[in-house]
Amino acid sequence: MRIAIGCDHAGFVLKKPAVDELRRLGHEVLDLGTNSEEPVDYPDFAQAVGEAVMRGEADRGLLLCGSGVGASVAANKIPGVRAAVCHDTFSARQGVEDDDMNVLCLGARVIGPQLALDVIRAWQNAAFSNAERHARRLGKVKALEARYQRNEGS
Repeated sequence: MRIAIGCDHAGFVLKKPAVDELRRLGHEVLDLGTNSEEPVDYPDFAQAVGEAVMRGEADRGLLLCGSGVGASVAANKIPGVRAAVCHDTFSARQGVEDDDMNVLCLGARVIGPQLALDVIRAWQNAAFSNAERHARRLGKVKALEARYQRNEGS
């Protein structure tokens, strides 16, 4: 799997361990920055990761910021992105299996490094179930997105 990763300065502390773990698990990692703890704006990196997923340059995305929330909010503005903050393995796995979440957001100021790696492993191991009820619900989510994309500029 090809995974795009991006972080702001607050998430930078988790980036190297996350990249190393994803590579150890056999994934190709597309590193979209940042590359230091120098202050930057999380929406820029959420956009880069979200657009990589939207364009098919990455199968999934991983965003790291202080809480995970800002990155999630920004990434979800990009068509086709289903981003969520998960700080436990159940939500990370279930988010993919039931909701086809394609961008995982973690808060480096919320989650410790070992738990972050456990959450990343649960997320990358999961696959959308395609169960009828989940496919139906995902269809409704996609219809909502399409409805509001059509109404832009109205």
